[in-house]
Amino acid sequence: TMFRRSKVTGGTATGQVGIKKKSKVPGVMITQFIETLPEGKTHPDFTRKPIALTIQEGKFAFFKAIVTGDPKPTVTWSRNNGDVSDTSRYQTKYDPNSNEHTFEMPNVTPEQADTYKCFATNEFGQAMVTVVLNVIEVGYKKNKAQQQTAEATDGDFKKVLKRKSKIRPKSEPTEKKEGEIDPKFWELLLSADKKDYEKICSEFGVTDFRWMLKKLNEMKKEREEEQAAFIKSLSNLKPIQVNADGTASFEIDMDLLDPSSSIFLYKDGEMIPYTKELGDKMKHSLRRVGKKYIFSMRDLMPDDAGLYQLDVEDVNMFSTEFKIPMVDFLVKLQEVKAMEREDAVFECVLSNPFSRILWFGKNLPLEQGDKYDIEVSEDKLIHRLVVKDCMVVDKGIYSACAGIKSCNAWLVVEADKDAQKGKKSARKTTRAGGSGVDLQKIAQEQQAKLEKEREEINEQIKAAKEAAAAAPPPETPGAPAPTKAPAASKAAKDSLPSKIVPGITCGLSDIYALREKPAELNVKMNMDCDGSWFKDGEQLNSGHAVNIAKDGSSHKLTIKRCMDDDSGLYRFVSGEHSTQGKVTVGDVPEFDPDDLHKFSKPVVVRVGQNAAFKMPFAPQESLVVSWFKDGTEIKDGGGVKIVREPNHSRLLLRDCLRTDTGEIKIQLKNPFGAVEATSQLIVLDRPGPPEGPVETVETTSSIIEIKWNPPKDDGGSAVTNYIIERQQAGQALWAKLGDVSADRTSFRDRNVTHGKKYNYRIYAENPEGLSDALETADSIMAGIMILSGPPGAPKVVSASKTCINLTWTPPEDDRGVPIIGYQVEKRKKDTHQWIALNALNEPIEDVKYAVKDITEGTEYEFRVSAINESGSGDPSPPSAMVCAKNPNMRPHFKDPEDFIVVRAGNSARVKICYEAEPPPQITWLKDDEPISPWINIVNTEGMSQLVIPSSKRSDSGIYTIKAKNSVGEASFDIEVRVTDEPKTPGPVELEQTVYGKVVVSWAPSPDEELDDRLYYMVSQRDSNTRVWKTVADRLFAHTYTVNNILPGIEYHFRIYAKNDMGPSDPSQSPTWGANSNRASNGANSADVCFERPPSILVPLKVHTPPKGYQLFMTCAVRGCPTPSVSWYLNDVCINSDNNYYITNSFGVCSMYILRVRPKDGGEYKVVAVNSFGKAECSSKLIVRGKI
Repeated sequence: TMFRRSKVTGGTATGQVGIKKKSKVPGVMITQFIETLPEGKTHPDFTRKPIALTIQEGKFAFFKAIVTGDPKPTVTWSRNNGDVSDTSRYQTKYDPNSNEHTFEMPNVTPEQADTYKCFATNEFGQAMVTVVLNVIEVGYKKNKAQQQTAEATDGDFKKVLKRKSKIRPKSEPTEKKEGEIDPKFWELLLSADKKDYEKICSEFGVTDFRWMLKKLNEMKKEREEEQAAFIKSLSNLKPIQVNADGTASFEIDMDLLDPSSSIFLYKDGEMIPYTKELGDKMKHSLRRVGKKYIFSMRDLMPDDAGLYQLDVEDVNMFSTEFKIPMVDFLVKLQEVKAMEREDAVFECVLSNPFSRILWFGKNLPLEQGDKYDIEVSEDKLIHRLVVKDCMVVDKGIYSACAGIKSCNAWLVVEADKDAQKGKKSARKTTRAGGSGVDLQKIAQEQQAKLEKEREEINEQIKAAKEAAAAAPPPETPGAPAPTKAPAASKAAKDSLPSKIVPGITCGLSDIYALREKPAELNVKMNMDCDGSWFKDGEQLNSGHAVNIAKDGSSHKLTIKRCMDDDSGLYRFVSGEHSTQGKVTVGDVPEFDPDDLHKFSKPVVVRVGQNAAFKMPFAPQESLVVSWFKDGTEIKDGGGVKIVREPNHSRLLLRDCLRTDTGEIKIQLKNPFGAVEATSQLIVLDRPGPPEGPVETVETTSSIIEIKWNPPKDDGGSAVTNYIIERQQAGQALWAKLGDVSADRTSFRDRNVTHGKKYNYRIYAENPEGLSDALETADSIMAGIMILSGPPGAPKVVSASKTCINLTWTPPEDDRGVPIIGYQVEKRKKDTHQWIALNALNEPIEDVKYAVKDITEGTEYEFRVSAINESGSGDPSPPSAMVCAKNPNMRPHFKDPEDFIVVRAGNSARVKICYEAEPPPQITWLKDDEPISPWINIVNTEGMSQLVIPSSKRSDSGIYTIKAKNSVGEASFDIEVRVTDEPKTPGPVELEQTVYGKVVVSWAPSPDEELDDRLYYMVSQRDSNTRVWKTVADRLFAHTYTVNNILPGIEYHFRIYAKNDMGPSDPSQSPTWGANSNRASNGANSADVCFERPPSILVPLKVHTPPKGYQLFMTCAVRGCPTPSVSWYLNDVCINSDNNYYITNSFGVCSMYILRVRPKDGGEYKVVAVNSFGKAECSSKLIVRGKI
């Protein structure tokens, strides 16, 4: 073997040779310190390395590793960019039972995201492995974003990258402006195929395709430029869909420029954690195979529906929407038994119409074609899968999937026994299977139920429309939301009632019979009738070999003693009906006795070694070989290797652990039965720790005797002796006292000092090494305890509702033993229980203490005990009773606001915080008068809140809060102004009194009398600049003189009324200038007539939707007076048809069909009529995809 040698500076002495070794675990780097290892010694290695982890901020993160090596390696952890010495953030643990080393990070933070290293080192070498921790931040932290932006100036731009989706989470509501399109619409289009554009636009109500395509091309160009910074190519985008195993997944092919780039997953704009490891129990996983990235989601629930996005760093790569319809199976698939070359039918009935469900055969998706027919009834409730021309290879499990619901059943294909050997049998015209129930009836009942629910919804809509018609029209009426009105459809009549005729209810099947044992063949008819038995075409009669019996409708053929000649094809015939089955005679597999005896001998190995088992057997057909450990079947893979040869099988267990000890069993199984052989695997290891607890048998001033129990696990070898070590309490040094033989489980320590406390630990030893230690739970004192006298009674220094400060004097008599500290106890008034405030192993070193574990308003007394090496001494006399409350305080208001503006109609909330002791009485006044009873007052500790549920202008005023207690009183005034956006000022007049100046005057706003803070603003625009600019603001008069008016230029003015809520809509002035030097205030203008006949502004368009899809038809009509609009289908008026939802909003006429049916196709016409004439337009609807 060739090794690459190099001088290693870390982990080796100067000049020591470092030899790179290869580990069996990928990703582990091993350095061996010496060229030749001593016999039985090994360098460190990992049998289980830490797994990369992506976790949410604030969760519990940990890595686990298992290492081997002799001597036992020391395991340490580090990180690339930081220190791991802070024990509050990083904790290292070791479990001796499982041999697992754990590195824990409680309450993980984003700053801990890094690459971590795990080192295993002993005197012969070192093993090292790296692992990555990714931390998902929760929310967006403004301060941190500002800090990161500042750091970007130094060039460290990677830290500034924000992992933020463009789709806002549901937890962050955003105001959607009128006419604004949901960002989700563009994200879906950027990742969709062109054939899906129309469907997505229909869902989001986008009808301007030309504008959409233009904007989409611009967004695609920008997105591709962003993606080019991180990827070379992006292809094969497969949207999310449900798989046969109940999971959902989507796939993309992506070639990253930097393989270490971070990949993030979002659901509805919120980042979700995922794992990269197969077999992990996390809900979401992202697996990489070459350039293909596969996202999977398990344990599907209705809440899993939403928009899923995959980002590299901060750039979106793919978006797909997961829709979960609310549907269930009323009738599930049933097992189908079909003859070869016969068609097999699987049927199911859904609870809601579903245009297309997914079919799977043996975990593979099925499509309409030469082999399979997928049928859907007209009402979309009954779904069928027809497996045409069944062959034996078609048998297996077939499943149907609707949304996240699924059901499955077996297809059993029986070979055609009548076909001539070597020739293909003729194609059959019969069909096998079906649900066995009247699907048509069930579908009609469900359709009636859905129709009833639909009618109830329509009645609710009708009632809402009538209520809306009775109410005054709003200022800005919006189009009513479309309601579900699914088209009624006729169920397909697929089956006719059948007449009961004689037939076979339970036929023959293939059986395997043991040689020289009896066998039975049974047939059941649906009525009492005769039948005949045949074997290989020859009729059988009762005799010495077979017995034929009949009991009513049951027929039985018994083979008394099966021999090889009894194998063959048996057939039962009754009238025109027959059934057949094959009988095969054979034996159960057997082991050779010598091989069985050899296999039964135990296999003994050491920890870390390989264990091998081998069992020969006679070659046989249809023989299944299985291996078991402690009754559980083991499979090939990982540390297990199974070899199957025609005449033997081998089992190899690599790197055995002590826990691998157990029963190993091999099973041979054929159709006739199974046989098993058992062996034992014994893995030798060092023993487990002795069993505790350590008991104190005797303790005097000169002797301490302890005892323990033998270890539960001796490591496979008998324990030879026990080793005992001792440590004096308060010291760090452990010293070996001696050892005892394995038959003794006690030890007498004669070298002790009276009054001192000692800790002991015991090791068990066998030929494989030393166990972990058993340590005493508490220190053991030599001799009797010498306790201290009582300290002085505690005195109360100060008291509040959250803290009571105490002080005391040391004890007068410490009885010759130094005092370590004190223990404080408390007792509530009228109780007898004293509660310790600190543990004995956490003594209070000072003679004062702040008690914070108290309840406000409760009275307490306290006592103190002195602590020495023997324990807690006599308690002091109790302190005086003290109450946990604040000292009395006059009411005081904390930073109140003295002016609040509220929009009329909104709720007004005035929140005032205060401090006072005892709690004050709160009183509210309005303009020095008691407040109205419908105004709510909410008082809590330290805060009072006045709430006006729906404010009016009359609620404006000066509100006063008064707080009064036994110490004093305080008051504070708050001005509350309830107002609304002002109404538009009146007409504007212009007049020139002096050349170059124009006087602008206007009528006051109607709100001027209601709002004393209302004022006016004047804006001006001229024909030169054509830009509106403010020329006057905060005007309380109704006139304003504009200067610098030049001839030949047109001027326009707008007058706004403004108050605390903002400006009103403007009042426009007449045009000034150009053709007149003076505004014509009294000019007579001709009367304008707006009456006109109807006309079509935007005609109907041709639509060709697939069957089952929704459809919108729109056109625009105008006319004065407003014309009456009617819709026609093939010259038949459909205005009153509930299958069509028709609206007319200010001349925009819309017709909506929830699910298009074939009969909805035809010519649609819109006719608009008023007193001046008529206008009409028409279009065609072509329904695609008829089944």
